[in-house]
Amino acid sequence: MTDSKYHTPETGSLEGRSFRPATAEERAEAVERAFDFRGDVTIELRSGAVVEGYLFNREAHAPRPIVMIFPKDGGQLEIFYDDIASIAFTGKDTASGKSWEAWVTKKESQRRAETEAAEREARSRGHL
Repeated sequence: MTDSKYHTPETGSLEGRSFRPATAEERAEAVERAFDFRGDVTIELRSGAVVEGYLFNREAHAPRPIVMIFPKDGGQLEIFYDDIASIAFTGKDTASGKSWEAWVTKKESQRRAETEAAEREARSRGHL
């Protein structure tokens, strides 16, 4: 699969990247990445048409695999995998940087701050 932003460092997010798959396997991989992406994608069809929206489902094991997308202009579309020329990750990745580890770290920091505030308040009242 040709990544049009291969020259940029990997950030963990696909935001801003574009894939032009050369094989059915690469196309299936790009669709899976688009399905996991939490932002809008832009799909260029072999016909030259362009669809921008949120890819919310796919049927990879159908006799003729399809993706399902909510286009920005409304409605719902089904697109056959083999009609896809490229997939660009054009929307903001709303899940970027929001891993489980990041959440745990944030929560631990909040708990420490709350504990320290409670301790300061208890000391000011002479309870500690």
